[in-house]
Amino acid sequence: MGRFGMVLVLALCLTISVFPDTTTAQLSRGFYSKTCPNVEQIVRNAVQKKVRQTFVTIPATLRLFFHDCFVNGCDASVMIQSTPTNKAEKDHPDNISLAGDGFDVVIQAKKALDANPRCKNKVSCADILTLATRDVVVAAGGPSYEVELGRFDGLVSTASSVEGNLPGPSDNVDKLNALFKKNKLTQEDMIALSAAHTLGFAHCGKVFKRIYNFNGINSVDPSLNKAYAIELQKACPKNVDPRIAINMDPVTPKTFDNTYFKNLQQGKGLFTSDQVLFTDGRSRPTVNAWASNSTAFNRAFVTAMTKLGRVGVKNSRNGNIRRDCGAFN
Repeated sequence: MGRFGMVLVLALCLTISVFPDTTTAQLSRGFYSKTCPNVEQIVRNAVQKKVRQTFVTIPATLRLFFHDCFVNGCDASVMIQSTPTNKAEKDHPDNISLAGDGFDVVIQAKKALDANPRCKNKVSCADILTLATRDVVVAAGGPSYEVELGRFDGLVSTASSVEGNLPGPSDNVDKLNALFKKNKLTQEDMIALSAAHTLGFAHCGKVFKRIYNFNGINSVDPSLNKAYAIELQKACPKNVDPRIAINMDPVTPKTFDNTYFKNLQQGKGLFTSDQVLFTDGRSRPTVNAWASNSTAFNRAFVTAMTKLGRVGVKNSRNGNIRRDCGAFN
């Protein structure tokens, strides 16, 4: 499972540089103002309906967006189904655990858009996912923000392209910073996006090592709060199914807030890659600042999400508008 995982009101139109081939694309808040003026409301209605059905939609969509953008850019390539001749991104081991509700909310929003004659086959799956991600953050009590639009859907999706491009639960700050830097994201962006772990769940199999077999000296990771470690051992006994789910945030798992940082201060980061943000002196000041200032955190999260949404954007020359989000068409 990849570490999941993640806008200031900026200029109305931005020229975005993407991969080294100098392909460019333009994003703007009003991209669909003439072709599908109600796009945001249509997507929002679909998201709200899905969230009423299951809360899992919220963390699932947020994580899906992150996993999409970090591999080949924000182009909905993570949604493509594998075929007999191509193993797609979604079937890489780091993506197998992506919850189906994240995929489904995009599919439902796509159906709603296609039911509108003005919008049919006009809105990319990549833009639908980006809008849905903002809407699930808001549904969980997080900040609302303007979303830049104009992405085209990718034409390539391979499992091999995922390898080494997603953060892992045992990563240290150096590795996290390196992965985020590849996508033109700063350490501050990395810390802000890591706080998406204020929502959702992980699986016992990803924490066994921290609570039972940490190293030759300590069976339990000493950076873990002792009482929290005992709670984790109760939730994840040694012989339990490793797929059993546990909350990422033991305090407010259904609310988007800055409790994530308060948890880190108390040794209650579920993954090593969460807790290192506090134990490492380079990132600790930011954790402390955002633990005491939710407004500053929300502002940083919005900035980071906007920057993430610009990664690897495709245009009409190297992308398309899919009729089916799960297929190249």
